[in-house]
Amino acid sequence: MSTAAGEGAGRLVRLTEVDCAPLRFFLDGAERQALAGDTVLSAVLSVAPALRRSEFGPEARAGFCLMGACQDCWIWQEDGPRLRACSTPLAEGMRLLSAAPGEWP
Repeated sequence: MSTAAGEGAGRLVRLTEVDCAPLRFFLDGAERQALAGDTVLSAVLSVAPALRRSEFGPEARAGFCLMGACQDCWIWQEDGPRLRACSTPLAEGMRLLSAAPGEWP
């Protein structure tokens, strides 16, 4: 999954609100940068082509409803809990994983 969440161009291209304060976060151990006001989903998709892989197959997932009603945007934090990327504001220093940690149920 490292190519989907690490290298390559992002799925989203920022066209407005480019003058917001920068925020640093980590995705699969790599330091990334987003802007204040971004959700976790918009931050990840600005630096990666997908959020995660489907748990039922090899397909890349990038969110579906974008309003917290489905479960397509789950992403994991390095310390274990997962969160809904589309409705969670990005915080400085967040450490995120595009694949479930090994000990995750």
